[in-house]
Amino acid sequence: MEKTLVIFKPSAIDRRLVGRIISRIEDKGFVIAGLKMMQLTEELLREHYAHLVDKPFFPSIVESMTATPVIVGCLAGVEAVRVFREMTGVTNGRNAQPGTLRGDFCMSGQTNIVHASDSVENAKIEIARFFKDEEVFDYLPENVKSFYGDNEL
Repeated sequence: MEKTLVIFKPSAIDRRLVGRIISRIEDKGFVIAGLKMMQLTEELLREHYAHLVDKPFFPSIVESMTATPVIVGCLAGVEAVRVFREMTGVTNGRNAQPGTLRGDFCMSGQTNIVHASDSVENAKIEIARFFKDEEVFDYLPENVKSFYGDNEL
């Protein structure tokens, strides 16, 4: 199964949304292949958001993303990257559709509760950035078969 990265940002931690978000992830049928709490550093954020380092708003990203520890997760599922991005909603919560995580839980472009990988290639890079190989598990819970039709897994 394909894997993707999710980061529960400080805005999700502060607002105690982690359980609600995880419930929606599990309700959708994703397998949680890895999950841990960590404190992000500016160095790690510079690597992760390398495409934004030269933007004038990058210092505010560092400030908001280091305000509390974050929870990073590796999710597995068929077309996990695309499905989770659609479930997440557009970056700015004010513009996100109701029913998406951001559409239901946030009003901001920056404090937008979760990060989701944007491509299969980037998901692989991001998962390796935040997890050691032995921290990501390949297993299928018994109920996963009930989320998919024949020959989809």
